[in-house]
Amino acid sequence: MRSAARQSGRFAERRYADELARPASGGLGLDHIALREDDLTADRRLCKALARLCAGLVCAFFFFGCAGPEKRPPIRPGHPAPYKIGRTWYQPLKYARGFRQTGLASWYGKAFHGRKTSSGEAYNMHAMTAAHKTLPMGTYVKVRNLENGKSVVVRINDRGPFVRGRIIDLSYAAAKRLGLVGPGTAPVEIVALGVAAKGRAGKTAKPSYVPVNYYVGEFTIQVGAFRQKENALKLKDRLARVYKDVHIVEYPSHEGMFYRVRLARFSNLDEARRYERRLERDGFPEAIVVAR
Repeated sequence: MRSAARQSGRFAERRYADELARPASGGLGLDHIALREDDLTADRRLCKALARLCAGLVCAFFFFGCAGPEKRPPIRPGHPAPYKIGRTWYQPLKYARGFRQTGLASWYGKAFHGRKTSSGEAYNMHAMTAAHKTLPMGTYVKVRNLENGKSVVVRINDRGPFVRGRIIDLSYAAAKRLGLVGPGTAPVEIVALGVAAKGRAGKTAKPSYVPVNYYVGEFTIQVGAFRQKENALKLKDRLARVYKDVHIVEYPSHEGMFYRVRLARFSNLDEARRYERRLERDGFPEAIVVAR
């Protein structure tokens, strides 16, 4: 009986092994089991990869989401505004375009001494200052007399001269050094140096300047200036038939009230100069570009 039972057990084991090695219809064999294990391994790898990807996305979300607003680099004096490409900020070089002009220089003195300038400062005839129609307030300018070669450096703190052909109005002190107090006017060349650099050490230190953009600002065109308001209104009505934004600006001078007739507004000096030439062609030769 025991021998028959052992033989029956061995027969059952062989049959089970045969079933595994050679599947019956609808059954799973060893090859199928191996394929299933490979599929499970691939699924595990895919799950791990997805888990790592999700973890990375979560970290990136918290890093950028909690970092707060990005700080924009400050605008350095004499430089254009920085700009950004991707995640990197770039600082452009200093303004390479300078400002040079030739024309007549005039001067103003005692009658204006102590009066308020366009910058808000009181005019001091003994200081090295000047008036210019468009250069930014605080700009330092080298002025050279083309007749005798003398030169001075002045700071722009006022507007003028409002006469076509004249490019700068000098203080009495500057005019005296250039030798034009007697004749009243002289041909000059002016070169903008920039604004004063900060952090100069002591009065004996050599002055240094930072270039600025001399061609961007607020500009308009002055076509005429009158003591009688009626004359200003007549010119305004005449201009308004052709041009836009014609207006009158009152200017109290030591000689009384003046009424300046102006038109158009520009943020670029080159554009304003082109419009000035158009007015000249249209029969207004006294038109001049001025800063507002």
